[in-house]
Amino acid sequence: MPRQFQHATRGSTGLVGSVLFVGLLVVLAGVVGAAALDTADATHDPIRPTVLSVSVADETVTLTHEGGAPLDVRSLRLRITVDGDPLAYQPPIPFFSARGFRPGPTGPFNVASDPRWTVGEEASFELAGTNDPALSPGVRVVVRVYDDDTPVAVGRTIAS
Repeated sequence: MPRQFQHATRGSTGLVGSVLFVGLLVVLAGVVGAAALDTADATHDPIRPTVLSVSVADETVTLTHEGGAPLDVRSLRLRITVDGDPLAYQPPIPFFSARGFRPGPTGPFNVASDPRWTVGEEASFELAGTNDPALSPGVRVVVRVYDDDTPVAVGRTIAS
């Protein structure tokens, strides 16, 4: 009889070990699954490509929406550099009158216009003499467009 007792103890130890191992695997799978779902929620939707062209004539900067999804200018931010130097005053789009700019921008950059900027539409503004550096012929102008903090497009041109 002592021999049967030993045999029964060994069998139950293996069973308990197997149950603990399966339980550990279930907990580990739950932790990995929760981490994967948390990571999936934290990722942002991909941004659809947007194509903008830039032209500069005299002190006027014109951007044309060439392709991509419509943009809401109320959430856009422009950052302009001239030969690598940022403008002293960046345009606060949409606006009508702002420091460093002549009043009355055109298209969706004007606060009185439809804020939805669609393919084919132009938007422009003119720098005032109080903004620096000036847009003289031959300077390299780079316009970076952000939707909140997400880059949307970059346009480069040489002022004429």
